[in-house]
Amino acid sequence: MSKSTTSQSGEWLESWDPENKETWNEPLARRTLWITTFALFLAFVAWFLPSALIPKLNGLGYSFTSDELYWMAAMPGLSAGLFRLVWMVLPPIMGTRKMVALTSLLLIFSTAGWGVRVQEPTAPYWELMLLAFLAGIGGGAFSGFMPSTSYFFPRSKQGTALGIQAGIGNFGVSAVQLLTPYLIALSWLGFIGTSQTFALPGGQPEKVWYQNAAFVWIPLMVIAAILAWTMLKSVPIKASIRQQFDIFGNVDTWLMTLLYIMTFGTFAGLSAQFGLLMGELYGSANPDIVQGSGAGATVLVEGYSVPDVAKFVFLGPLVGAGARVLFSPLTDRMGGAIWTLVSGIGLVASIAITIPALTPDTTSAATLDAGFDHFLWGMLAIFLFAGIGNASTFKQMPMIFEKRQAGGVIGWTAAIAAFGPFFFGVGVTSMGPVAFFSIGIAWAVMCVVVTWVRYARKGAPKPG
Repeated sequence: MSKSTTSQSGEWLESWDPENKETWNEPLARRTLWITTFALFLAFVAWFLPSALIPKLNGLGYSFTSDELYWMAAMPGLSAGLFRLVWMVLPPIMGTRKMVALTSLLLIFSTAGWGVRVQEPTAPYWELMLLAFLAGIGGGAFSGFMPSTSYFFPRSKQGTALGIQAGIGNFGVSAVQLLTPYLIALSWLGFIGTSQTFALPGGQPEKVWYQNAAFVWIPLMVIAAILAWTMLKSVPIKASIRQQFDIFGNVDTWLMTLLYIMTFGTFAGLSAQFGLLMGELYGSANPDIVQGSGAGATVLVEGYSVPDVAKFVFLGPLVGAGARVLFSPLTDRMGGAIWTLVSGIGLVASIAITIPALTPDTTSAATLDAGFDHFLWGMLAIFLFAGIGNASTFKQMPMIFEKRQAGGVIGWTAAIAAFGPFFFGVGVTSMGPVAFFSIGIAWAVMCVVVTWVRYARKGAPKPG
């Protein structure tokens, strides 16, 4: 059979077998990888756009409490988990082409809504919560995009392919958080809508255009939809919704869910709440450090320079996404289980190291500066090991499960882990950071034991 039979003019491919080197159409697989990765990048932008804007809402004239802001930042995680339960069953039903194209168009709704509502502080709380909920569509896309991409590659290359897609997709988190401070300063981009006034505590008011942080992505979402519709194909994986649920009879489905909660749940949860947590511990949201708001605020600790959250918040997602990309080829060479073990041990250590910095010492500027450095480096270490585990678990799943089940398990585990931002927000609000991070250590210890016993040790039942 020639390669042309797997690359016909219609949408659905025939006799597609990536394990057969003679017939596998590698250019088609790579084209699928790059187009869906571009679309996934934008999906993560839409998903985490609220996390870049919510910490700034009160500075733009809104007057929400800390708990209201945490719940708002948590909402995209709750909805993403729910949407992923839908998207995980779409690849065999809709196919890659329709799913990626239509999803890219759906991203526009929440993105445009945020661009409109940051311009005037008049939106009711429920409306911003609804926009935060709709942003979760971007997170839901992951559970459809990743399994569908896995259909195009042989098992020997899936670790690298899925690592590239997920890693570059994850860069959407750091991109939206990194670029927002620069985009909002570009008046020539703000021709749609009106400018706003924003000021850091003790600083001078500045004219900004926060709508730019949303509107600039919309043309790219349209381009992604066009590319998907015109250039992608679909692999005929036959499975009804009922058939796809047979993954729940496999114990490894549940064990890999625990592991992916440890890795991606940590990455997504910290990414969504990093800015709020930084501001509440070492920034303007800590009443022991700053009294009042905006330019008229008073810094209570003499000599302390309140950090601009926007200058640091992108670093964590950047480290986590970079680790996922860089370590994916290593998982193809060495197997995923050993790196999941490294991820778990690293998370135990890095969380334990970070916990003391979750209780700021406000007695002097020197202790606050030292505490902030401790907090920042500890959090970056957590992001690093979470990113390593994101790469390794996605190598394990195609090795542990047969092809159709592997796609379903990838979608399911991703759906559950996407609740990370929601549970992180609720946990920090209800328990406090120290207690919640301590639970994170216990969870990681449990995952280290599971990984060693089931997957990583010599003679393990399911090496991968």
